[in-house]
Amino acid sequence: MPARIAAAFTLKKRPGLPLFCACLLALLFISAASSMGQTAAHSPGWVVLPVDEYRNLHARAYPIERDPEPPPVEATLTRVDYDLRIEGELASGRASLTVDVLKDGWVRVPIPAGLLVREARLDGKLVSLVPGASSKAGSQLSALLSHAGRALLLLDIAIPVASATGEESITLPSTASGVTRASVQLPRQGVDVRLTGGLLSEKSESASESKWIAYGRGNEPLTFAWRRKTEDHRVTQPLRMRGSLTQLLGLGEDSTSINAEVNLEVTQGAARVARIQIPDKVTINQVLGAMVADWEAKDNELSVTFLEPLEQTARFVVTGETRSPREGEIDIPLLRLLNVERETGGVAVEVLGAAEIKDLKFEGLESADATDLGEMVSNRQSPSLAAFRFRSGDSNLTRSLSLNIARYTPQAVLMANVSEARYQVLISNEGKTLVQARYAVQNNQRNFLKITLPAGATLWSASLAGKAVRPGQSPDGSLLLPLDKARAGEEAPEFAVEVVYLSRGTVWNDKGQFKVALPALDLPVSRTGLLVYHPLLFKVSPEPGAFRMEPYSNPISSALSPPAIGYGIGAGSAGGVGAGVVAGLTAPPLSDADAKDETKSKRSQAATQVLLDKFRADSLAGKRAGILPIRVSFPAFGPSLYLVSELTGENQTPSAELTYQHEKKAGGK
Repeated sequence: MPARIAAAFTLKKRPGLPLFCACLLALLFISAASSMGQTAAHSPGWVVLPVDEYRNLHARAYPIERDPEPPPVEATLTRVDYDLRIEGELASGRASLTVDVLKDGWVRVPIPAGLLVREARLDGKLVSLVPGASSKAGSQLSALLSHAGRALLLLDIAIPVASATGEESITLPSTASGVTRASVQLPRQGVDVRLTGGLLSEKSESASESKWIAYGRGNEPLTFAWRRKTEDHRVTQPLRMRGSLTQLLGLGEDSTSINAEVNLEVTQGAARVARIQIPDKVTINQVLGAMVADWEAKDNELSVTFLEPLEQTARFVVTGETRSPREGEIDIPLLRLLNVERETGGVAVEVLGAAEIKDLKFEGLESADATDLGEMVSNRQSPSLAAFRFRSGDSNLTRSLSLNIARYTPQAVLMANVSEARYQVLISNEGKTLVQARYAVQNNQRNFLKITLPAGATLWSASLAGKAVRPGQSPDGSLLLPLDKARAGEEAPEFAVEVVYLSRGTVWNDKGQFKVALPALDLPVSRTGLLVYHPLLFKVSPEPGAFRMEPYSNPISSALSPPAIGYGIGAGSAGGVGAGVVAGLTAPPLSDADAKDETKSKRSQAATQVLLDKFRADSLAGKRAGILPIRVSFPAFGPSLYLVSELTGENQTPSAELTYQHEKKAGGK
């Protein structure tokens, strides 16, 4: 920009003009001067601007307040109240429209369509109604209001009354109001009214007229429909009723519970009360039913009052109790329906506890199956249940029932138990452990014995009562051994269950600790004996725990005696050596000289051949897939410790902690 133009520019201050506006004017002048060049000459101190740019700058320098936003609607219809009286074919009266005008100036408020308007008033002055937008129903009238605020528009209206099939009705049109209230008077009494599109809040009748007050939903038409009440002569007719009573009694040792299901059917007239005859010493506790309003038991009679006169069917349940002898001859209390032409149903008696029905005496009854007396009786699964059906005939037919009850003293019944468990454990200094577990089992109910071996253990053999078996496997990897069952009512004999498995542990150093983990059973174990064989050059002692050290003793259970394997000399003996086992038979201890004996060698070979022949025969005869487990002889060798424990719970893993030390290093010589 030329320097002389910038130097020649002067700004005259005007009162009230902000500084930033003056700067804008200066910039615009410089820009205009640059674009026009030096062709135009102006007097110093003046700026020439177009009118539009001046107005724009003036508006920015002196901004005006924004105009308020117009309301979303010009007017709203808040409430409509109708006060009508029906006379002949017209319902005439007044409609009060509460209008809230939100806009200043003239606004148009539509009148509900379908109303015949005679006159309109606003603040006591007549108001003209003008036609509005046309629709399918014709043009809708509207009122013009000139000022903002709340206004009450009163309309004198008339609505035609429609008649069809003996029923008359009027329909109030739907509006956009939030609340619609209608009060309708009918100069007649003895009519039934039906309301559609709203809620009937009040209904009253006087000597000459009926009045209804209802509230509508606003966006739906409100319809009143009425017809003359029809006189029902059913109430005045003689009552004829028939019923069914099914009774279930539970004979306990202290008291007898009574449950009765009553079904009534009215064939003529209307029943307000049902009556039931109650025997002596019977206490009614509760009467439940959808139609039951109240009940009262007095003078051997139960009165059940209904909510309204019963004209068709009803059902209710009666519960009570009574005192009866514990055993012997017992008279059963029977309920009876009164004032019925025919009574059907039956009675069922259930003996609770350890008892038995010995003798039955009944009159007016017939033996029946429990399923014939309905769901209440058929759902009972008691072994001592007697059911009877009422004999058809006169409703006054005599009925009686007596039972002879014999009760028994309950005794505990053994389901399944491990009376004794014996373990033989052979430990090597490499950490390998061979375990033979033998259990004396009593069983009346269980199908399988679940045995959970220690982690990483490998099963070698399994047997039941001396016979090799193939165990199953549960989803969690445990073994399932089939069990023998004793007959019901018999004392369960003991039989032996045996498993042999191998597990691996840590290598023994000069000294340390070693844990002997045993299988977990899903049955409780009464007592346990643990015989541990350990390496020769180690001194082993037990740590305090569930097992304690004792002198060796033979098994107490007959199922484990004589043992199928040889045991060591005794607890704590350093030189105890077990006997060899062949085909499950115990042989006497052998010395080195005997081992070289030719007779012993021949006997051992013969026994081994017998074992192989038996295994081959069992495998071929059964034709089973896989290999059938065989019994394995336990090599009882080395020094031994004998430990015992009592009362091992089900699914518990017993274990014994041992401390070992090498004999040579312990001596240090």
